[in-house]
Amino acid sequence: MQANNKFHKTSIGGQALIEGVMMRGPENVAIAVRKPNQEIEVTTSKLNTLGMRHKVFRAPFLRGVVGLIESLSIGIKALMYSAEFYEEEVDAKQTWTQKIFKEKAGEVEMFFTLAISILLSVGIFMVLPNVITSFLKGNMTNSIILNLIEGAIRILIFLIYIIWVSKVDDVKRVFEYHGAEHKTIHCYENGEELTVENVKKYPIIHARCGTSFLFMVMLVSILVLSFFGWPNPLMRILIRILMFPVVAGISYEINKFIGRSDSRFFYWLSYPGLMIQKYATVKEPDNEQIEVAIKSLVAVIPPDREADKW
Repeated sequence: MQANNKFHKTSIGGQALIEGVMMRGPENVAIAVRKPNQEIEVTTSKLNTLGMRHKVFRAPFLRGVVGLIESLSIGIKALMYSAEFYEEEVDAKQTWTQKIFKEKAGEVEMFFTLAISILLSVGIFMVLPNVITSFLKGNMTNSIILNLIEGAIRILIFLIYIIWVSKVDDVKRVFEYHGAEHKTIHCYENGEELTVENVKKYPIIHARCGTSFLFMVMLVSILVLSFFGWPNPLMRILIRILMFPVVAGISYEINKFIGRSDSRFFYWLSYPGLMIQKYATVKEPDNEQIEVAIKSLVAVIPPDREADKW
């Protein structure tokens, strides 16, 4: 595909939603959702990130940490927005957040959702692998090997979790929209008109997907945490939490570099993440899902093609 002289690596990225797709361009965020009546609702909003407001947050490594937090917040808001179109009817009784916070209830609920998501992620992907490794260590004292074992367990838990959730019908539907997002971006990068027929011929996996980034985070964490030995359990957990921003920042820069390169070495480095996409987190979409992804992408494409260059 890259033989096309119109090929253009874009910084535009997206996220699959409930019956929809969110696309984030250099200036705007667009959400396209197919409503129960089959109409496609498209909403756009201006980006106002810390990096846009303050140059310091665009510095290497720091931009990865800040970007990850902001992306998580934007993604959860978009997911909650898409869910509103498919909420079942509830009684008129107000929730406790609506009673206390009134018009601010939505923001409070989003905060709690984000906090719970972070706590669950820390518990499942940081604390649990460490606890399991502690039980398995026996008389082993080599801290590097222990960190390698912990990293392998973390990756295994991640793979089991991803494969398990991909079997759930509702999640599978979201993963089909993930495929629509990738195919649409491929079509745009190759300079073709964004039509359903053009988009359909492109692959469902993409090298700059968030799934590949998460896998890279796990690989980098093995290397970084090896420098801290194997102290007592409480200190180990504290180190892992405190070093996560460092790991995220390094992983972001590596992914940024890999995304610019077409070398075989970096292709093989990204290969595990691509396979996770292929067999778990990305599914083949139908024509209607592709149509939604196209609507979302078109809404964030800047007038200047160079503005969204990777």
